[in-house]
Amino acid sequence: MNGAIAVVGIGADGWDGLPESSRRVLRTAEVLVGAPRQLALLPADCAGERITWPSPLRPAVPGLLAAHEGRTIAVLASGDPSFHGIARTLAETVGADRLRVHPHPSSVSYACARLGWPLEAVETVSLVARPLAALSAALHEGRRLLVLSEGAGTAARVAELLRATGWGGTRIRVLEQLGGPGERLLDGTAADWPHERTDPLNVLALDCARDPGTLRLGTVPGLPDTAYEHDGQLTKRYVRAATLAALAPAPGELLWDVGGGSGSIGVEWMRAHRSCRAIAVERSPERAARIARNADALGVPGLEVVTGPAPAALAGLPTPDAVFIGGGLTAPGLLDTCWDALPPGGRLVANTVTLESEALLADHYRRRGGELVRLAVSTAVPVGGFTGWRQAMPVTQWSVTKGCTEE
Repeated sequence: MNGAIAVVGIGADGWDGLPESSRRVLRTAEVLVGAPRQLALLPADCAGERITWPSPLRPAVPGLLAAHEGRTIAVLASGDPSFHGIARTLAETVGADRLRVHPHPSSVSYACARLGWPLEAVETVSLVARPLAALSAALHEGRRLLVLSEGAGTAARVAELLRATGWGGTRIRVLEQLGGPGERLLDGTAADWPHERTDPLNVLALDCARDPGTLRLGTVPGLPDTAYEHDGQLTKRYVRAATLAALAPAPGELLWDVGGGSGSIGVEWMRAHRSCRAIAVERSPERAARIARNADALGVPGLEVVTGPAPAALAGLPTPDAVFIGGGLTAPGLLDTCWDALPPGGRLVANTVTLESEALLADHYRRRGGELVRLAVSTAVPVGGFTGWRQAMPVTQWSVTKGCTEE
């Protein structure tokens, strides 16, 4: 296909809110593509053939555009097409150089203008085609959040989540039909939110307030052990913090968490940045289910769980940027399989408390370098009427980065 595709942002104010440059594009387009609500905002002198997006949208994009090759195409989008909008899907499908984007103020810009919030200081969470649990990772005392809604029932679902997770005091404001003649604001708290349904076109504004007694979760690795559901198979807090430091997550990277246990390493890898991804591999179905529950509870429902023994269960997984091995080190071929899967520059970190696995790590350290450390943590406990130290089992950790010439 050749030729540019125009992507035109439009708001709740419809045609009246568009600049003349956007109007000109829509008047002259031979094909107009958008949601029914968006297409209905155009006047009759936009005479192009009107096509409604099919569902699911993404798989249909290449075929729909190919069917109209050689014709001028204008795609309608809500607000700014490049902000959680159709422009990303189109760029990934046909290439960014094919697009001519005509932005409109986004719902987030409108919301901040109405609330008097500085746009740069507000975090935005999208719940459009995303799990509700994704909101949990963004909840911090005193923070302001804007939530992109999936429809009329989103506010009630968010209020229910906040009540269930100890954030019932959070103020919720729903801004409906922003920029349009039907604009309205609904105000309340999660604890007593009265509206089961709102206008489908809305944005939520949250002033986060943690209820008394709700566990405080920080943004750095080393969450309290009590944040996790577990059966004892849990990388403990201080060792977990050291392990994540060695793994060094960066935006967009993928982790294999092999021998996932309770999933704590994969969870905190993903909490490091919203674009981080993780796959937890766990042979026990019961523990695999527990990993998924922990991921939901801690705001990273996108953590993928593979149930099966490693290394067999690793076959076919996408190439990792880093691998953590928290269990099963003595399984034949596991370390070599993980090492071979890493690209140059990839990191591997393995922890153990047994002498047999420690000997294995020492051998790999001798052959491949890296860093071999022993982590020992002691905790103050009552000893009669006094206080003494109780030492946890020391953890041996091998961490290594794969060189560009290694295989």
